[in-house]
Amino acid sequence: MEKVWNVLRQRQRRFSQVGLLERLRLLLLGREADKGLLFRVFIYIVLIETAYLYLNPILYMVSTMVKGLGDLLDPTVNWIPKEIFWGHLKEAWKLLNYPTSFGISFGLSIGATLFQLVACAMAGYAFARVKFPFKRFWFVCLIFAFVIPPQVTVLPLIIMYREVGWIDTYFPMLIPALFGHGLKGALYVIIYRQFFSILPKELEEAAKIDGASLYRVFFKVMLPIATPAIVVVFLFSFVWSWNDSYFPMMFLFKMQDVPLSIALVKATGDISTEEGQLFAQSLDMAKSFLAVMPPLLLYLFTQRWFTEGVERTGLVE
Repeated sequence: MEKVWNVLRQRQRRFSQVGLLERLRLLLLGREADKGLLFRVFIYIVLIETAYLYLNPILYMVSTMVKGLGDLLDPTVNWIPKEIFWGHLKEAWKLLNYPTSFGISFGLSIGATLFQLVACAMAGYAFARVKFPFKRFWFVCLIFAFVIPPQVTVLPLIIMYREVGWIDTYFPMLIPALFGHGLKGALYVIIYRQFFSILPKELEEAAKIDGASLYRVFFKVMLPIATPAIVVVFLFSFVWSWNDSYFPMMFLFKMQDVPLSIALVKATGDISTEEGQLFAQSLDMAKSFLAVMPPLLLYLFTQRWFTEGVERTGLVE
């Protein structure tokens, strides 16, 4: 009997060890490849490192702009200052003429964005649903317009705008956007085309049976359900228009009231005093913070809809 009990105990120990190893394997690897602890740890490590790459410049900018003279000269102060100094923000506010520059940037960005939202949506819907002559040829031209760098076309644009008297005015940033061109306009047409092409055709057919015209189908049926594409285009267009300094410098080089991106460039050489030289880096960080804060706040409140829009418009494919 003792031998039988010993054999039973040994088998029980083996089963318990096998069960423990199996539970440990399930815990580490999971029943599926993406359910185990090791995979989750790996994903979190990658996400933390990626977040650090993006957040590190912003955190450094905020930390540097609130350092006073004592913290700047103290080698022991790295990230967290001993006391908060707001003088750099006040000086940057004056150098940038922030209320005026902000108003101009916001007006140009929101104006160009609203124009492109509608014009590019119409063009994208036409490429996706409407049959017209040489459709493929015009779409290839659209791709070329997206691929060609703006430096290639800026000289002919300057000559054309000078002939019509638009140099040193805001028309070169607004009028092209009204017709679906403007900054990155070809990309927005492609985004709308991708979204409209995946919608069921029954929506249009039902509206046409009820007697709706092409324009009514677009404005009453297709455009209201294009919210994901509208959100993506709105954020892309606003942020790129806000950050653009190339075209405003080409067309507004003699104007005094300029967008914030140009004011940021012009304010770089306005530091002349000894104290200004010591505070140069912190002052630059303060100016950059004032320039980048509006798009950051916009994305902070709209990032959920932006992520859903990117997924539904097919940009992740």
